[in-house]
Amino acid sequence: MTGVPYVDDGEHVLYHSNYRKIKPFFEACKEPPCFEMAGPREKIFFDPSKLKCGIVTCGGLCPGQNDVIRAIVMSLFYHYGVKTIFGYRYGFEGLAYKYGHTPLELDPDVVDEIHKYGGTILGSSRGPQDIAEMVDTLERMNVGLLFTIGGDGTLRGTQAIVEEILRRRVKIGVVAIPKTIDNDISYVEKSFGFETAVSESRTAIYGAHTEALGARNGVGLVKLMGRCSGFIAAYASLAHNDVNFCLVPEVPFSLERFLEALQERLKARGHAVIVVGEGAGQNLMKRSQDRDASGNLKLGDIGVFLRDQIESYFKKIGTDVNLKYIDPSYLIRSVPANASDSAFGLVLGHNAVHAAMTGRTNMLVGYWNHQFTHVPIPLAVSERKQINPHGRLWSNVLSCTGQPKDLR
Repeated sequence: MTGVPYVDDGEHVLYHSNYRKIKPFFEACKEPPCFEMAGPREKIFFDPSKLKCGIVTCGGLCPGQNDVIRAIVMSLFYHYGVKTIFGYRYGFEGLAYKYGHTPLELDPDVVDEIHKYGGTILGSSRGPQDIAEMVDTLERMNVGLLFTIGGDGTLRGTQAIVEEILRRRVKIGVVAIPKTIDNDISYVEKSFGFETAVSESRTAIYGAHTEALGARNGVGLVKLMGRCSGFIAAYASLAHNDVNFCLVPEVPFSLERFLEALQERLKARGHAVIVVGEGAGQNLMKRSQDRDASGNLKLGDIGVFLRDQIESYFKKIGTDVNLKYIDPSYLIRSVPANASDSAFGLVLGHNAVHAAMTGRTNMLVGYWNHQFTHVPIPLAVSERKQINPHGRLWSNVLSCTGQPKDLR
């Protein structure tokens, strides 16, 4: 690449933005926690004229997947001159020859218009595949770089692929771009698609509020995505502040206390809007031992559960309520990215290519303190990012909704 400002390997992004947390490290003459800064380097490891690359998208759909695919292809082709790029079909299945999925050959013409559409042109799937078989495919096709786009399960699969590559001592780099609409990857400030999801929730919340206002004792109930982390529900409640109750997985609540608070709200104002993250209140329902293709315990449907419990409770106390339940999950995750997420996904894709071309592997491109970063995958999967019930975000949600601080 010419005419661009290169990033020096010594440039880093501080983990802590609060000076009081950094000061002890300076006083002890120690380097404070930080991330390597992302961006193009002056020296690269791979010979672009001989390099073949692969891209795979895994897990659920998310706004912006096509933007990231397009960015990777365009950067490889125009920034580095890589001409052979394979798109593996239907997630990690595309690397397992038993499924017979033929890779899609990608170039600028193929990806030219894909950022205008939701979903992923490569298709997706959940669940693990045979690691050795996947690396066999990469070796057989002489692929030197693999880009994986996915969430926590994909990152763990990516790490396993890297470990097999290292065991075989072959020169294949693997770089990930975190894809999680729930925004729950640790050490990553935000993931692409999240802003679009929050924005797209507006229609559902607006509809719930309008329906609630239009009836005596009207209740609008909206279930949003968020298996273990309630960031979409929390930010949607802040962005569309007609919400009176926000229920998230990180903050336990009891059915009795919640229904009492809802009764008080209806008595005082005559209507209520409730937003619930899909992973909230799982302890209130019968727990399933079944697992999905990714190995996660299947969740109970908290939206349907709350709908039925609310109607039953008010029927018992002799109060009529008019409840409308809205679940827009699949409508939200399948839309094209908004302008902000499109721009964000493009730069994520570019920085993934920059990192991969220098020989870096077993890492993902993150975003921290308004800078793009390199994050080791083992660090990213060491824990799940969640809302701090005692932090500022949740405090802002409580201030916005006016709901009781403790619903246990």
